[in-house]
Amino acid sequence: MDAKIVINNIRKGFKNLPVVDGVDLTVGDGEFVAIVGPSGCGKSTLMKMISGFEMPDQGEVLIDGQRVLRASPKGIVISQHGSVFPWLTVQQNLMFGLNEGSDAEKAALADHYADMVGLKGFEKAYPAELSGGMLKRVEIARALVVKPEILYMDEPFSALDALMNLKMRNELLRVLQEERHTVLLITHDVEEAIYLADRIMVLSPRPTKIQATFTVPHPHPRKLSLPELQQMKEDILAQLGL
Repeated sequence: MDAKIVINNIRKGFKNLPVVDGVDLTVGDGEFVAIVGPSGCGKSTLMKMISGFEMPDQGEVLIDGQRVLRASPKGIVISQHGSVFPWLTVQQNLMFGLNEGSDAEKAALADHYADMVGLKGFEKAYPAELSGGMLKRVEIARALVVKPEILYMDEPFSALDALMNLKMRNELLRVLQEERHTVLLITHDVEEAIYLADRIMVLSPRPTKIQATFTVPHPHPRKLSLPELQQMKEDILAQLGL
């Protein structure tokens, strides 16, 4: 598997507080990597550096062999905070990032991705008319419609209730079966990481570094009740001090 993202010994601090203390990681093209760690360890800071929204104090991030100096159109961030414009319809939200093609072509593409994430029939609806889970589907469709090579996901489902969280995990996996993306997921949910990812990186407390790596050998769909995955969950929790 060719390397898509290469992280070489990146470090970051704020004033006199070291936050990220030497992280090395290679993510293959088309690989799904999850990163878990204790609260406040620096997960989001790490994601911002990898996606180009913050620069490391030391070290470097490479995408396709090129050093990251700023946020790249190759990657899109989906965060826990939401990024849907409330004054635009679902279709208009999805068309917002499209710069090429006629209005009709943009609308057709937006409707295709709305359908892909299960929003067919809601293209003309405004965000205030949608549930939390449907809003998250809009965010995912907005990210996918511009055809990014990398999805940076920072606890994207953390605000959803448990049932909707599970539905969105399955929806994401279904989409990834249709379209190839490299995915980097930050999550505090160990079961979510095991359910979705090919590899899981466990971060240490701040100043953070990768203290353990787990490879998930089972193809999708996965049953978290499998003894091997239950043991992996216990091992990851032990790494987290739980």
